[in-house]
Order: sequence, then C-alpha cells, then structure tokens
Amino acid sequence: MNGGFSEGTLLRGLASAIVVAAAALPAAAADLGGNCCADLEERVAELEATTVTKGNRKVSLTIYGQVNQGLIYWNDGAESNVYSVTNDNARSRFGFKGKAKISDDWEAGYVLEIGVRSANSKRFTQEHDRFTSETDWGLDLRDSYWFLKSKTLGTVSVGNQATATDAITEINQTQTKDFSKFSDVEDSGLGLSLRTTSGQLSSGGPASLDAKTGKIKRNEAITWRRLIGDGGDQPGDGERRFNAVKYDSPSFAGFAVSAAWGEDDYWDVALRYAGDIGAFKVAAGIGYGEITDNVQTQTVCSAALKAGNALGKDADCSQLGGSISVIHDPTGLFVNVGAGVKTDDIIDNAPVFAGTNVSDDQTFWAIQAGIEKKLIDYGKTTIYGEYYDYEGGGNTRRTIDKADAINPFLGASDGALWSTGVRMYGVGLAQGFDAAALVLYLSYRHYEADVTAARIVGGVADQNDLSTAQLEDLDVVFSGGVIKF
Repeated sequence: MNGGFSEGTLLRGLASAIVVAAAALPAAAADLGGNCCADLEERVAELEATTVTKGNRKVSLTIYGQVNQGLIYWNDGAESNVYSVTNDNARSRFGFKGKAKISDDWEAGYVLEIGVRSANSKRFTQEHDRFTSETDWGLDLRDSYWFLKSKTLGTVSVGNQATATDAITEINQTQTKDFSKFSDVEDSGLGLSLRTTSGQLSSGGPASLDAKTGKIKRNEAITWRRLIGDGGDQPGDGERRFNAVKYDSPSFAGFAVSAAWGEDDYWDVALRYAGDIGAFKVAAGIGYGEITDNVQTQTVCSAALKAGNALGKDADCSQLGGSISVIHDPTGLFVNVGAGVKTDDIIDNAPVFAGTNVSDDQTFWAIQAGIEKKLIDYGKTTIYGEYYDYEGGGNTRRTIDKADAINPFLGASDGALWSTGVRMYGVGLAQGFDAAALVLYLSYRHYEADVTAARIVGGVADQNDLSTAQLEDLDVVFSGGVIKF
C-alpha cells in the first residue's frame, strides 16, 4: 500500500470505528429521550385520522368523480346573458365502487354514485339562473346497485341504475362526450322559454286556482326542451335510470349484449360492439325498449300521465335507437352518428286527440365530425362541427294557454301541441391536459324550432285548424372545464 499503510492496518482501523459507533448508539438514543417516538406516534395518529378507511378489508373501496363547471352565454333574439352552471352533458359527481373476489371466476361488487349541480345547464330560464326544484341544483342519486360478475357468464346487477339502452344513441369515443353530446342537445341551454318573433316570452298563461288543492297554480311556460318528447330525452335512448335488474354479457369478438327490466314495467335489450377494424377504432350499438308504466315514466311517454290515466290505460311506448363512433387512428379524423324513433301507442286515443290523425312518432338523427389529435404535448386537441334534427308528433302533456304569447290562436282558444321540431347547428373545440385529467372546452350552438298547434274546440284538437307559432332562434356559447379524479 502507498503512503505507509498496510491492508491489515486499514481493516483494523475500520473495525475499531464500527465498534465505537455501535457503542455510542444507545447513548444517542438516550439523549433523544421519548420525544422522537412521541412525535412519530402523533404523526401516525394524525395520518390515520385523515385517511379514508373501509368498513372491512374484504371489499375494495375506490372513490372517483369529476367536476364539470362552465359559463354559458345565451341570446334568445331579444335578451342575452351569461350564467355560471354545472354542465349537465356530464354533470359533476362523486361515487364509491368496489368489489371482492369470490373465486377465480366470480366476484361481487357495488356502485353508489351521487350527482352534484350548482345550477343546471338544461333547466335555467330567462328569469332564473338557478331554478328552484330539487332537480336543478344540489345532490341527486344516480346509481345505487350491487352486482355479481362471472368472467364466463356475465354480470347481473340489481338496484337503481342505467338500463341496457342507456346512451345507445350517444356512443362517442372523443372528448366531446363530456361537454357537448351530439345527440342529446337539451343539456346545453334548452330550459330557456320560447320567444316569439315579436319579442314576447312563453308564460304558460295566467295563474289559476287548482280545484283539487285550493292553491294558486302557475301555468308552466313552454321551453325549448319541452319540444323534444316533452322531457328533452332523444327518441330511442333509455337515458333515465330505473330500479331495475340488468344483465351484461361478456365480450365475444368485440360484441356484447345486455338486457334490463324494472319499474312495473320497463324492459330493454341492446347489442354493442367495440374494436379495431384496420386503422379505424369503432364503437357502435343498437337497442330496443318498451315501457308500460305511468308513474315513473310520465316524461318518457308524453301520454303516460294525463292521457293514460284519463283513458284508464297504462302507458304504451316503444323505441328503437342506435349510434356509431369511428376514429381514423393515424389522422385523428372522426365521425359520430346517432338516430332513434319512439312510438307512443295511446296518444292518438287521448281525449284531446280523439278521432284525429295526429302522429304518434318522434324521430331524430344527429351527426358530429371533426379531428382529435395530440397536436401539443399537453394532450389531445379536438375540433368539430355538428348537426341535430328532431321531429315529433302530438303531445298530450302540454297545451298552449290561449293567453300564452306563443299561442298562434292568441286570445281565441287554447292550442294543442300537434307537432314540434328542433334543429341545431354547432361547432366547438377542446384541449386536454393529461397530467391534470382536465379538458377545457368551448362550443357554439344555433337552435331553430317549429311548433304547430291545433285549435282546441270542446276539449278536442281540430285537425282542420292548424297554425304555426312564429318563434325566434336561440344561440348558445358554452365554455368550461371538466376535471376527473
């Protein structure tokens, strides 16, 4: 060794140093006293107090959700404003889900999901930026169900949940699904009341005395969303949640089937596909459903409540719908197309339409196309255009009061909603930020409406006396962000 040290001398020196250090350890610990451990125990207790725990260790717990808020500008031809709202295209929510393994093939699990609205983007009006009913702001139950799942046999779920045809007309593989659903346009400002070309708003007519309750009742104005099947839901889609039993099959070569029944009585079936075909990513589905329940579905079938009870009959609606979403992977070019039809089989026998040839069908089709590509490192950029077209027949749940400004028979008689139509043209863009699970968006939509009324004579619509309301168009700009956790 250079420098006068031998290898043995060096090893003896290291060994002596280790012995000295080991001897000093107890003294050092003693010098620290109990403060070290006490501080550590205090920090552990604080961590345990602020950590979400489960009721048991057998079933997993996952907390998830999103916040989707935006600013919506609207112009109804005579008035304009900007409101801060929750985007109901995919509203804010939080949920709990979990599962537990039973065997190599079977597992059990649960989902509990709550929706959150600060103000509803589909329910605000010219007079109210946040409306007053429980569905317009606050919390609402979305899902509450348990399930049994087999890898080979499929999944059975029981409880409040989406049915087999839920979103069957809305299949969409792009970022637009969270802020601008191409086939469900009511969520972007269609709670606004109709306005005539002379500048007057639909008011529903003067308040009246309810003979049953003895209370003053304010008649409801006709809003844009009331022109789409009365409830705003597109034909062919089982969008509403029910207390139901549902079966979902495993996927075979990209195909899966599902079926649901519930709520005395609602049932539907659906077939879906997801996979790659060459350079294209494809997702598609088609579904059929029937409903014969008056209480839970009064806005799904327009004749369900008033006409159904007046006739002593249950509701009787059937619907067929589907959609397809295709993305060309190399270029990012995409197209989403959806369509649906709903038939309300008792509407033409309802008292207001007795003996008439009013249409009992509602139909729509919609398309959205554009490009979605990662143009910058932050995430995908989406640029798109869209079109929507709805045509509907008679509506038994709404009449136009003779004093309502949109009534073409103003001052002479009430009018029955003989037919309605809504068209939408739109464009938009979005930018994703993958590191924050955030999408910022901006969309513009132009709406046009048709309302044809039949004069009501002796409580019955006169099919030989039809007139069209003269209505202003509606423009809506929606900007905001959705962040997921």
